[in-house]
Amino acid sequence: MSNILLMNAGSSSVKWKLFELETEKVVAKGLVERMLMPGSKFEIKYGEQNFQETYDNLTYERACELIIEKIQEKGITSLEKIACVGHRVVAGGEKFRGATKIDAEKLEEIIEMSDHAPLHNPMEAKYIELMQRVMPDTPQYAVFDSTFFTDMPEMNAIFSLPYELTQKYGIRRYGEHGISHGYISHRCAELLEKPLEDLKLITLHLGSGSSISAVKDGKAYDSSMGFTPLTGVTMGTRCGDVDPSIVPFLMKKMDKSAEEILQLFNSESGLLGISGKSPDMRDIRANIDDSRCALAREIFINRIVKYVGSYYVEMGGADVLVFAGGIGENDPSLRRDVVSELACLGISLDEALNEKNAEGLISTKDSKAKVMIVPTNEELAMVQAIKEKL
Repeated sequence: MSNILLMNAGSSSVKWKLFELETEKVVAKGLVERMLMPGSKFEIKYGEQNFQETYDNLTYERACELIIEKIQEKGITSLEKIACVGHRVVAGGEKFRGATKIDAEKLEEIIEMSDHAPLHNPMEAKYIELMQRVMPDTPQYAVFDSTFFTDMPEMNAIFSLPYELTQKYGIRRYGEHGISHGYISHRCAELLEKPLEDLKLITLHLGSGSSISAVKDGKAYDSSMGFTPLTGVTMGTRCGDVDPSIVPFLMKKMDKSAEEILQLFNSESGLLGISGKSPDMRDIRANIDDSRCALAREIFINRIVKYVGSYYVEMGGADVLVFAGGIGENDPSLRRDVVSELACLGISLDEALNEKNAEGLISTKDSKAKVMIVPTNEELAMVQAIKEKL
C-alpha cells in the first residue's frame, strides 16, 4: 500500500508523520529537535516501538536523510512506496489557494512569500528543497495555512490603508493555523452532526503560536492574525497586537533597525518577554506565584477574551466555542478562566467534563453557546488536501 510522508518544519526541529494513502492511517511518526546544537534528538514511533538516538549538531540535510534511512531500515516502508511528500507552508498569499505540486518555479514563489511569514516560509522552503535532493523522483506538495482565509470578506480581510496600496502590494490578513482551523471547524460540525454552513464557530488554536478565527457560513469570516503571524493574541514569544508607532519609537530609543525590532517582537516578546522566564504556558503556570508569570497568564487570557467577545458580536452570536492546540487541548484551568470571563454571554463549563481533557462537549446544558475540545489534526487535513490533487 502506498504511503504519504508529511513534514512540518521549524527553525530547530521538524515533525513528520507517515500515512497509508488509502486508509489515511498513521503508520509512523517522528521528531527531530535541537538541530545544529549539541544533543540533537531523533525519534521515531511506530506500532509499539519507540526508537531514539542522539547526535551532535545534526544538520537539516542529515535530518532529512535520517528520516528516509530509518523508516526503511526498520521495515516501516520502502522508498518506492512513498507516493509523495507533503509540506506545511504558512504563507501562500493569494497565489496558492490549495494543495500544490512543487516545482522550481513554485518553490521560488514560496520563498518570495517570506515577507508574509519571515520565521516560517524560508525554513519550510528549505525542507522542500532538501527533500527534493533526498528523494529526487518523489513528487513534493505544499499545503498552505493561508488557504483557509483566502475567502474572508474584504471587510475583515483588508486594513484601513489607501486602497491602491492594498491592491498593489497584496496587503491583507493572510492568517495562520488555517489548516488547523479548517480541520477543527469540520470536525466540530461532524461531532455535532450538523452542516458546517449552519454553524457560527469561534475556533481557538492556542499553543506557542496562537490564533483565533470566526467561522460563518462554512468558511472563515475573521482571523486574529494579519499580514504576518505576528499580530493577534499574545503568544509564546510573539507580542501580538501592538501600536505600529512603537516600531520607530524603539528604533530611535534602542538604535536598532526595523528588522531588529521585528525580531524582538517575534522572538523575545509574548509570554517570554512579559514573564522573563519562559514562553511555555506550563512553566508560567508552575511559577504562577511570580508576579510577572501571573501577569503573563492574565494578559494571555485577556487578549483571548477580547477577540472572542468581538467575534461573538460581529457574527451576531456564536453556536460553538472550540478549544484546540497544545494549550487549548491540555489546560483545563485556562479553559475555565477564559470561559468564566465570558459568563456575561451566558457561556458556562461543566467542570467534570472540562477536567477530562477529552474530545467533545465540555459546556453545561444551559450554556448559551456550546464549548468543545477538538484536538487538531493538521496532518490528516493535509493528507486529505493532497489526495484531492493526486
